[in-house]
Amino acid sequence: MESEIVKIDQLVKRYREKLAVDHFSMEVRQGEILGLLGPNGSGKTTTINCLLSLLKYDKGNITVFGKAMRPDAYDLKGQIGVVPQNVAVIHTLTVAENIDFFCGLYIRDKKKRKQCVEEAIEMTGLGEYRKYYPKKLSGGLLRRLNIACGIAHRPKLIIFDEPTVAVDPQSRNAILEGIREMNRQGATIIYTSHYMEEVEELCSRIIIMDRGRNVAEGTTAQLKASLKNRETIRMDLVTCTDEIIRDLKEINHVYEVKQEGEQLIIRCDGGTHNLLHIMGYFEEKNIPFGRVTTELPTLNDVFLEITGKELRD
Repeated sequence: MESEIVKIDQLVKRYREKLAVDHFSMEVRQGEILGLLGPNGSGKTTTINCLLSLLKYDKGNITVFGKAMRPDAYDLKGQIGVVPQNVAVIHTLTVAENIDFFCGLYIRDKKKRKQCVEEAIEMTGLGEYRKYYPKKLSGGLLRRLNIACGIAHRPKLIIFDEPTVAVDPQSRNAILEGIREMNRQGATIIYTSHYMEEVEELCSRIIIMDRGRNVAEGTTAQLKASLKNRETIRMDLVTCTDEIIRDLKEINHVYEVKQEGEQLIIRCDGGTHNLLHIMGYFEEKNIPFGRVTTELPTLNDVFLEITGKELRD
């Protein structure tokens, strides 16, 4: 069994009358990329700050690398890298100087630090920009510098908080590939994002928070399997009768059929050959139909099903 890098047990954090984290528990296993998701205000940032011992909490236990996490646990903090959502670099230092400064907070040996800085520059693709000041960098390059500053000291655990916000597709692709490479080299990663396609592509396991609680946990496949709607089939159909709708509902795994304009929407709760069965019905009855599409559930569907569709602050 994989060892636990992080264990949070029954964490409670209040801000006066507001319960920000409500008996939240989670484990992060060695070598995984864990996606920590939740709507705005769900308690993700508060949980991470408690994990880093930047916030006092009311109840619960947090261990990192098997040891209790405390504000003065510098041996543990030296093994953690944090890449915050807001770019945190020093604008009077060059790219290389920034990385060296943040690396120097953990590594005193100049020779070792120089090697670490060069590795971070190479991993983030900042080689030709090493002498640039942050104000000369694009948004994507700034994000990559932010990452380099957070990972240069070779941490075993890295926390990424929305690392691809407001970057172009090329920079996003470079950042995601860099995260995969860090993971391949042995880093355990906690990844927060509102881009569900990124999480689905990147993370080996996912935890969804809402209102301070752990409301769902599992692999992408396991979370999708928890949905009632496992497949949505849409058919262009000029004429639809009550008989057609009634007959379709009799097909195995079809649980909902409705018409929207000239399109028929059929939802299924499982099965592997739903489209063949449905099209077979129309051919048997000699009922003409137009374009047909089928949609499998996405992580975004899971997220909205679990946390609701109402807007959050």
